Amino acid sequence: MLEYFDPNQVAPDQSFLKDRFSKDWFSKDYGTPASLSEKHIALEIDGVEIRVPEGTSVLRAAALADINIPKLCASDNLEAFGSCRLCAVQVEGKRGYPAACTTPVEDGMRVTTQNDRLARLRRNVMELYISDHPLDCLTCPANGDCELQDMAGAVGLREVRYGFEGDNHLDAEKDHSNPYFSFDPSKCIVCSRCVRACEEVQGTFALTIDGRGFESKVSAGQSEAFMDSECVSCGACVQACPTSTLMEKSVIEAGQPDHSVITTCAYCGVGCSFKAEMKGDQVVRMVPWKGGDANHGHSCVKGRFAFGYATHKDRLTTPMIRDSIDQPWREVGWEEAITFAAERLKAIQASYGRESIGGITSSRCTNEETYLVQKLVRAAFGNNNTDTCARVCHSPTGYGLKTTLGESAGTQTFDSVMKADAIIVIGANPTDAHPVFASLMRRRLRQGASLIVADPRHIDLLDTPHLADAQHLPLRPGTNVALVNALAHVVITEGLEDHDFIARRCDDQAYRDWREFIGEPRHSPEAVEATTGVPADAVRRAARTYANAPNGAIYYGLGVTEHSQGSTMVMGIANLAMATGNIGREGVGVNPLRGQNNVQGSCDMGSFPHELPGYQHVADDTVRQRFEQSWGVPIDNEPGLRIPNMFDAAIEGTFKALYVQGEDIAQSDPNTQHVEAALTSLECLIVQDIFLNETAKYAHVLLPGSSFLEKNGTFTNAERRINRVRKVMPPRAGKEDWEVTVDLANALGYPMHYRHPSEIMDEIAQLTPTFTGVSYARLDELGSLQWPCNAEHPDGTPTMHEIDFPIGRGHFAITEYVATEERTNRRFPLLLTTGRILSQYNVGAQTRRTHNQLWHDEDVLEIHPSDAELRGIKDGDWLGITSRSGHIVLRALVSERMQPGVVYTTFHHPSSGANVITTDSSDWATNCPEYKVTAVEVEMVSQPSAWQQRFDDFDRQQRQFLDAAREPVASDRAL
Repeated sequence: MLEYFDPNQVAPDQSFLKDRFSKDWFSKDYGTPASLSEKHIALEIDGVEIRVPEGTSVLRAAALADINIPKLCASDNLEAFGSCRLCAVQVEGKRGYPAACTTPVEDGMRVTTQNDRLARLRRNVMELYISDHPLDCLTCPANGDCELQDMAGAVGLREVRYGFEGDNHLDAEKDHSNPYFSFDPSKCIVCSRCVRACEEVQGTFALTIDGRGFESKVSAGQSEAFMDSECVSCGACVQACPTSTLMEKSVIEAGQPDHSVITTCAYCGVGCSFKAEMKGDQVVRMVPWKGGDANHGHSCVKGRFAFGYATHKDRLTTPMIRDSIDQPWREVGWEEAITFAAERLKAIQASYGRESIGGITSSRCTNEETYLVQKLVRAAFGNNNTDTCARVCHSPTGYGLKTTLGESAGTQTFDSVMKADAIIVIGANPTDAHPVFASLMRRRLRQGASLIVADPRHIDLLDTPHLADAQHLPLRPGTNVALVNALAHVVITEGLEDHDFIARRCDDQAYRDWREFIGEPRHSPEAVEATTGVPADAVRRAARTYANAPNGAIYYGLGVTEHSQGSTMVMGIANLAMATGNIGREGVGVNPLRGQNNVQGSCDMGSFPHELPGYQHVADDTVRQRFEQSWGVPIDNEPGLRIPNMFDAAIEGTFKALYVQGEDIAQSDPNTQHVEAALTSLECLIVQDIFLNETAKYAHVLLPGSSFLEKNGTFTNAERRINRVRKVMPPRAGKEDWEVTVDLANALGYPMHYRHPSEIMDEIAQLTPTFTGVSYARLDELGSLQWPCNAEHPDGTPTMHEIDFPIGRGHFAITEYVATEERTNRRFPLLLTTGRILSQYNVGAQTRRTHNQLWHDEDVLEIHPSDAELRGIKDGDWLGITSRSGHIVLRALVSERMQPGVVYTTFHHPSSGANVITTDSSDWATNCPEYKVTAVEVEMVSQPSAWQQRFDDFDRQQRQFLDAAREPVASDRAL
């Protein structure tokens, strides 16, 4: 008898079986309920005896026995539906022909999947489908990739007896409104797979079946065009469609792909796995890979469709140099550019000293590339002046979690949310910034989990369809710590803490000190209500909901970390989780949502001036000696300069050269005018990127970068998951990013001789305790690994702190609320906070060069109707926004999402200059900028700001310099 198990219940010594299920057989899980019983059922299918978990559908049971039943409406990622009737079977003792996808197995059941009656039934069903379907298979773009065509062959349909006279849908109007896919209703078989994918997988509910009987049809919104509906272009409907009704325009234009490569998305910190489907070295489409442990075959509009930037005409493909930023660029070969850069760096150090240069790593580049840049700085530059864009977003996470829990990372897998009973989201907007994870969270919320959102703005997560319980705590920007202290106060004073967890897992003295502190009346919800703006009753209800839930999980984003008290707030969140025992198992935890694709990895790889890879301090003699032995040079035991220190030193004249790989500090860092002054002061700025970004306009050396499609390496996502990045096309400039860093190190006289990124990872594993078990071979074998991965955890660590903490016992930290210095007054009566939007990514360098631009072609200022009315502002008006740092102009968007007194904008478009008005205020522990609190005034204006006018002039000049460098000389044109 064949016996099959739930792959999630396979014992460790049967890992080979789990692998077989998860990669091949389990993908045939058509019509399986969300959970399977441990009880197993014995049945017979076509004479084959089989045992499967109770709750398994007949369709899945048959697939496990390698018995294929034809199907159309069934899909491996959707609940059973039973509409197409193609999977009809016979069950001994039962009348009729039940659908195999909706029929659960029963003990002793005998199933027949194929006989003459079933064959005729299936052919008749298929004939009806085909009778109302265009017979254009030879010209159909889905030819060779059409399930309807496949099933017609599988059931033996050779002719259609019914003509096309009378009513049919063959002339239905096509919808080409979406830039990435088309909708051809004449080819729709109304199987509802697209509708169910939109509901069950994405959670948007943008599609419906409109009408009844023969008149039924798929409709977007209220019979709207896709582009005008609530569709978020995640691609779930396109992927679910069994015909060419919903089809990628890239496939229509290029034809069906002929091979694929599995890689990892280079957008947000979810780290989705994709199959890059290719024709030659051309990417035809990106299909979310169902074997991806972070996304399970789902995607968002960015990862699914916005990959065209990789081949955009703006790509930098040739190195360029110049002596000063007021001169045109000169195209040169790689060797000349590297030599030019190295000679400048050496000359500057000779004149100004060893500490006069530094480097910045990128959260968009791979672990291996980031590791090499910080190694270049420490070993070739001879100092610790290395920093990363991750510091300006999530460095408080590292500080706060290491202080309280002992490790600088989140505690859970994304899948863990499916076991959460109460979910707190603080300072994060997952549907826009982490949409694939947001879809998973929404699924859990529809199943009944409670939601608590602490955010100044009303976010889309609160509008999740069929949400059981949603609580919004609309706090004032800058009052996070006061709020989390009030939540903890309720837990302590109402006896809601988990005494057993605290006694077993936490430091007793630290807990008693914290308990005394947090129990003070000044931390009560009533006492802080005037500060936070959140009603005391709402705070008490939220605290009780979280503390009383069997499993409570906290997810937070940049709205927590990008504050002057970012580190304090992270510690406050950890305190709350420990006090309620919500650490160390599935469904709970403290979970930072990382903004860019490799924020976690860039931190892990030693990008900070005080830490070597693996968060090992440069002052630790034992650690430093291990790196010195491997690298062959002494390493400075003093921390180097952070990015703000580099800027200040550049303006002062002591810091003279900077190497920036894959980061646009001129657009992303606060107080843009200060940043520009610093960059202008440099004698040598080396920028390595794929486009002429805002930082590159101040550069003396431009080194073309490579996109994620052109390189090998790894990314580490927000759940500590290390995923492989695989090259699918040759680098357009001839080199991967890591190769450029190697060339620069060699030119500086420090030898690097890596032949492949796998060798860099081997070195990382040798020197980083949490990575000792990581290798490309292991990643290829298991698909991904979550660190710590070492001798103690050879297959990685999905859930952190299950038994103990790296520091022994959890440490409760005192979290005193200190009001930000950035306060409103009569001159600046409004508070500006910033965030992201679904269609764009970070500074927009990639997404602005795709059709995503159609959804958000400019940054706007969201303002509450009462604030707008007070100032006579209407939608679309030009608004001047003035802060203590500067002045910009944006269009108005009057929005009920905002609370009175708070305005909001994004930062995806450089010409908007959002960071012109943000200040230098930063986190007390890490210098993470306080992007989320800026006091401003808003007034109607009629022209751009002075900064924006200067920006336009400078941008025009630099692009002319770039165009002139690319213009072929007369002799070349003649040839």
